[in-house]
Amino acid sequence: MALLETSDVVKRFGGLFAVNRVNLQLDAGRIVSIIGPNGAGKTTFFNMLTGIYRPDQGQITFNGNSICGLRPDQIASRGISRTFQNIRLFGNMTVIENILVGMHVKLKQTPVQTLFHLPHFKSEEKEAEQKADELMTYVGLRGVGNELAKNLPYGAQRRLEIARALGADPEMLLLDEPAAGMNPQETEDIIRLFRRIRDEKEVTILLIEHDMRVVMNISEHICVMDHGEKIAEGTPEQIRSDPRVIEAYLGRGAVAGQHEAKVL
Repeated sequence: MALLETSDVVKRFGGLFAVNRVNLQLDAGRIVSIIGPNGAGKTTFFNMLTGIYRPDQGQITFNGNSICGLRPDQIASRGISRTFQNIRLFGNMTVIENILVGMHVKLKQTPVQTLFHLPHFKSEEKEAEQKADELMTYVGLRGVGNELAKNLPYGAQRRLEIARALGADPEMLLLDEPAAGMNPQETEDIIRLFRRIRDEKEVTILLIEHDMRVVMNISEHICVMDHGEKIAEGTPEQIRSDPRVIEAYLGRGAVAGQHEAKVL
């Protein structure tokens, strides 16, 4: 059974099909990329997986159970966490506080325990703070726990978003353009971090990414979208030479040119 499966999912905005009958199966323990030109429907697809949008038709299952119609916090509690294309940290909160926010779906204290600081609340709070500190170190942010999130360099803010997403103990992590705006060294470091998360924490990763060096370096499987539809999927080697993918990115002339080059 696939960890995540979508069946003919559709999302319309007025008369526009942002996502049109997309089918995807994602097995546990893999790193899979979704690529495509701007406006292909990639982020809309992510928003359906995480409950921000509800599909107009089709089905989404996670661990064999439907998650259609669930709120984002309910989906997070079931094991799917995400980051966003545009960084969405709480800038005036500290690094540790941001990570603690990501852990709230797993905390069990009741309002009464919180209000009166009963022993269970204090114990869980201490455990949460310790885990947040461990996650901060894990993503390479050791020693900056009391810094305000807005004061971190751009690459560090990206890492903080990942730490916050990991705070919910996800089975699957959705990353929306995680390498955007990073320099080459930061990009290499973030690729190594993704592999560690998959291998050490056994978290399945699904990412949207425009940097093809990242995609081809890290992906075991690639799904290509264009105009809301899935036009191709396969290994990096298969995708690199697929005429439909070349056409989507470079136009029909590039496909014709490639064919002529082979003939010559």
